[in-house]
Amino acid sequence: MSTPSFTVTCPCCEARLTIDPDLAAVVAHEEPPRKRSVSDIDAAFDVLKSKSAEREERFRREMEARASGQKAKLLDRMFQEGLKKAKDSPDPPIKPIDID
Repeated sequence: MSTPSFTVTCPCCEARLTIDPDLAAVVAHEEPPRKRSVSDIDAAFDVLKSKSAEREERFRREMEARASGQKAKLLDRMFQEGLKKAKDSPDPPIKPIDID
């Protein structure tokens, strides 16, 4: 005879989880109700507008960096520093197969 499943609430995200004790697994998941982060529509619109402006600014900076070749120089310098650090390190890197 199978045991009935039971429902618990996740302490982190407040989702409802239905657990089957025979399988020892979650068999259903209900997302918690979404909470509003702003109280009115005007405030929400202002938040969206500021985030949009921030995305546009990041995009503009990235395009300028690509156009000027700064991105390639930065990545090359980071690679050279990493290579130098790897050569200076006395310990060889741990191989994933050696972990077990």
